[in-house]
Amino acid sequence: MIDRETVRNVADLAKLNLSEEEITLYQEQLSAILGHIQILQEADVSNVPPTAHASRLTNIMRADSPRPSYQPEELLANAPDQDDNFLKVNAVLEGE
Repeated sequence: MIDRETVRNVADLAKLNLSEEEITLYQEQLSAILGHIQILQEADVSNVPPTAHASRLTNIMRADSPRPSYQPEELLANAPDQDDNFLKVNAVLEGE
C-alpha cells in the first residue's frame, strides 16, 4: 500500500493542495490501481508479439474521392444573415 508521504510528494509535484481526507482517498485509490497493475504484470505474455496499436486495422477510413458539392444557396438557406453567398457575422475584436 502506498503511504501518505508518497501521496503528499506526488501531490506536491502536481502542485495540488490536498486535504487529509483527499490524501486518505487517493492513498486507497492509488494502492488499488497499483494492485491492478501488479495483476497485469503477472500475465504471461512471452508468446505475444509486440504491437504498436491495439487494433490490427490499418486504414479504416473511406477513400477521399471528389464528388459534387452543395450549392451555396442550399448551404446558406438557414443562415440568419448572409451577403453574396457568405455568412455574415459580427466582428470579433481581440483584447476586449
